[in-house]
Amino acid sequence: MKIIQAVHSDDFKTYQTDKIRERFLLDGLKERDQANFVYSHYDRMVTGLITPEKQTVALGNYEILRAEFFLERREMGIINVGGEGSITADGETYTMAKLDGLYLGKGVKEVSFASKDASHPAVFYILSAPAHAVYPTTYVQNKEVFSAKLGAVETANERTIMRYIHKDGIQSCQLVMGLTILSTGSIWNTIPPHTHDRRMEVYFYFDVDDDHRVFHYMGEPQETRHIIVANHEAVLSPTWSIHAGSGTKNYSFIWGMAGENLDYADMDTIAVKDIK
Repeated sequence: MKIIQAVHSDDFKTYQTDKIRERFLLDGLKERDQANFVYSHYDRMVTGLITPEKQTVALGNYEILRAEFFLERREMGIINVGGEGSITADGETYTMAKLDGLYLGKGVKEVSFASKDASHPAVFYILSAPAHAVYPTTYVQNKEVFSAKLGAVETANERTIMRYIHKDGIQSCQLVMGLTILSTGSIWNTIPPHTHDRRMEVYFYFDVDDDHRVFHYMGEPQETRHIIVANHEAVLSPTWSIHAGSGTKNYSFIWGMAGENLDYADMDTIAVKDIK
């Protein structure tokens, strides 16, 4: 498990491209029949990808967690962004179509991941945050989650937002998780951008065509930087940083947060005219 330490906003202003990518970009997560995780010092969030192809992949344990098993003191949110697969948690199996979600609460011991068809494997995106309370394992189909249309064609940000784990949906200790799908012809996400001092956030980009990229914008609102992101890559967003992006084509992304509260609307919006 790779470990990424926290960065002060003043230090970030001195970073060049390579260091920005090293400290905030989560790449190389997707490997067949393997689990890859990154442990972040931003609210102790763990981000990962499990891509079972020909084998079932078990959720292992890691020294950095100092636990008897992965979810001894943690909770986990999972969204499948690939082909049909399944997750077995403490003997209960959940069939996961693309964009289906699963929440695993603190105390779940044995978890494994499998694909139905090796030629079109499932791709399980995972977020895990520390938990001090137990909430029940909850499976949800994509068609059942809350969704809302935002933006407009005129501003190239027509998009559908879907909320999976939030205070009015799947219950959790501190994890918030959902996804956004941009319509054909739209390329901008999270406009106007925002920050939230109460929570860190991770953006995971998927359904990005191989020959296209997303320009992810981060940094303090008056001194921004960018990271160019490919398919199945993620970006860490500290509390002091905006998080927004524009693509060379429409795409989708999963957003996830952990921290002080579960209020999806708790954010400090920055007007587009004020961004520098």
